[in-house]
Amino acid sequence: MIDRSLLELAWKTVRGAVRWTPLLHSDYLDSLVGARVFLKAESLQIGGSFKMRGAYFRVSRLSEEQRGRGVVAFSSGNFAQALALAGRSARVPVTIVMPADAPQRKIELTRRAGATVVLSEHGTRNREEVASERARTIAAEHEYALLHPFDDPLVVAGQSTLMREVLVDARRNGVHIDAILCPVGGGGLIAGTALAEKHFGHGAEVIAVEPQACDDMCRSLISHRRERNVGTPQTICDAMQAVSPGAVPFEAAEHLIARGITVDDAAVRRAMRVAFEEFKIVLEPSGAIALAAALERREEFAGRTLVLLCCGGSVSVEDLVRLTSSTH
Repeated sequence: MIDRSLLELAWKTVRGAVRWTPLLHSDYLDSLVGARVFLKAESLQIGGSFKMRGAYFRVSRLSEEQRGRGVVAFSSGNFAQALALAGRSARVPVTIVMPADAPQRKIELTRRAGATVVLSEHGTRNREEVASERARTIAAEHEYALLHPFDDPLVVAGQSTLMREVLVDARRNGVHIDAILCPVGGGGLIAGTALAEKHFGHGAEVIAVEPQACDDMCRSLISHRRERNVGTPQTICDAMQAVSPGAVPFEAAEHLIARGITVDDAAVRRAMRVAFEEFKIVLEPSGAIALAAALERREEFAGRTLVLLCCGGSVSVEDLVRLTSSTH
């Protein structure tokens, strides 16, 4: 479903509509990790995360009838804001179902971008499942196109453009990449990354990174089936609380992902602080988890050249201060 021609179409469609975010390097970070390390600062993307890439490409492929009626999706925040911005640009009405306990900053930014936000209460159930059910109901009632934040070939293809930028910048600077550390929520980004590396790269290892409390991709790579999380996992990485890897991204990329690793919330807090102090960039917890993995598991990466996909920066000033002040 996701072949080289679709990736090329996504690249041609998306590259002029998003920011080309920088690939950052620091000798000090190299010394902390014991490797040559590059950060893809996707927190500087339009909308604050990589999600803009997939949302823009997905909206670009809507039919005229779908554009006229509008779309609905569920999201805890980053895809919500990205789809709202993409919809506004294309003049497509957007409705987003968001968990009531999603970060208030993300809810506010989604509304500011022009979407209609519907909040869902999930109780003890997984919040993504509840929001997804509500979105399906709204789609049926209003005949909206139902868009999925990650379980969609077009969204995955859009996300692949992030890795295409990395590969172009690496070649320009004579950098040979040994490994790519990629955050995983539903799997859209890592699938796009792995496919871009397969078709346009040079054999770098693609490694999934997840919170310890939400390790469904890591378990799925071992069992070779889509494992599930029970309830709502307790982690500060609010954008990484999917029920399980999406069927489309898992099928597309399972055999392309080398392995999975997990880190705890304390490591994520430390990484957020390192990113701010060393690079002067703001990362939300989910956006800092690849950096956390490199810092915490340095023995695994000694002497190698790493690219860390720092995929989002949607965090309030208050939460940034609270989370980074608790590091040691």
